[in-house]
Amino acid sequence: MKIKQTRTKFTLPLFTALVVAQTGISRAAPPVSESRLQTYEERVESVTETPGLVAFWDFVQREEGVNGTGKFVAHTAKGDEHRYVLEPHNISVDYWHQGEEASLADFPLLNRGPFGQAVQFRDPKSETDLPVLMVPRSLLHDTPLDIKGPGKSVTMLVWLIYQGEDHGIAGMWLEGTDTPGVKDPAPVQVKGARQFGLFAGLGANPGGVSAHISENGLSTFGDRYARHMSTTSEKMKKISVDAKGADLDKGWSTIGFTFDSQTKAVRSFLDGSSSEVWVENPEKDRHYKYAAEAWQKGKLAASKQPVADSEANEFYSPPETTPLSEKIVSETAGERVVERTYEYTKVRVTLRKDSQGQVSETVSSALVALKSNPYWFGHDIYAPRTLAEGGPFTVGRVIHSNRHKTLSAYIGGVAVFDRALTSEEMACLSAIGRDQPIITPSK
Repeated sequence: MKIKQTRTKFTLPLFTALVVAQTGISRAAPPVSESRLQTYEERVESVTETPGLVAFWDFVQREEGVNGTGKFVAHTAKGDEHRYVLEPHNISVDYWHQGEEASLADFPLLNRGPFGQAVQFRDPKSETDLPVLMVPRSLLHDTPLDIKGPGKSVTMLVWLIYQGEDHGIAGMWLEGTDTPGVKDPAPVQVKGARQFGLFAGLGANPGGVSAHISENGLSTFGDRYARHMSTTSEKMKKISVDAKGADLDKGWSTIGFTFDSQTKAVRSFLDGSSSEVWVENPEKDRHYKYAAEAWQKGKLAASKQPVADSEANEFYSPPETTPLSEKIVSETAGERVVERTYEYTKVRVTLRKDSQGQVSETVSSALVALKSNPYWFGHDIYAPRTLAEGGPFTVGRVIHSNRHKTLSAYIGGVAVFDRALTSEEMACLSAIGRDQPIITPSK
């Protein structure tokens, strides 16, 4: 069934009335300029008119229109009739057959936010209480939202108030329920079908912004989990779960990522900013040690040393043709040690000298640092060919083999684009409503 999208223009007088209804500010107060208090429609159009839009859930649009009571639907590009309905599901019910069916009542409304509404994801009451909002695979397979395959780029933004935990926020990231070695395996076993997703830092930087992307839907670098990930060094503002009103409003952040298929770069953003991040001694890092090991395997293969066939697709080989800079670390009569900085790696190379003191060959290479933002991803996004090989788009959680604590947050907007937005576009969209949320009267 196709759902018709409707819009209501919130003019400045109506917007002012909404503020009065919630805050009690006198109608006689000096008017606030429209440039500072944008209307709902202006904010939405700033997202929907950005080229490349695929889907934008503002949690104001419902099946029956603005501020209805039905399921949440997405704004889409002009001419695209998909509405990508977010359905409530309980992961525990779907895969463990335990707990109660989820409903929209499991997602309390804030009645305020960058676009006027937000849904709450709470610390689960128990392991059988894992509600998630989901666009099932059957409603998105081979649609514009199903971004995958050769030459495809993607951008995602999420407007949220972060309140805790470090796992999934939103994306098309089915981790699967067949991970070996878990304490409480799910009766319903499904393989991973990862494409792209946003996380609250994970082990790389809990509370930061992490963007996961996958080339095979499964694990990488020989580990049981996916390890291709860009991560910010900064953390999101963490707001107490007890915060109310103005204190809660101070917690709005905008997070996101871009993947550019031309440059092969995954870049994570926090509040419109994406700073460069290097991971020093990556072989000792909880997350990036897998990439470091894969880098070393690639060097062994390039030098024609024996590498098992099963490892052939487990290399991590960012471009290292011409160094951006080079410095001598040490030098003796017989060898020279230099550190070369490339776009995504810093490599310490030991060079042997001949009897004339000239460098004759490379003795060894060691990875000194690896760039995690932007992160080099030398693949195409995983492309499920059939419904069974793909996963849903989820908001608030991802489906995985464990039933541990997951995200605590208010989410007030999720947008997906089928291209890599520029840094300027990310900064512009990230600024929407962070300091001036729209307030919607509760019903």
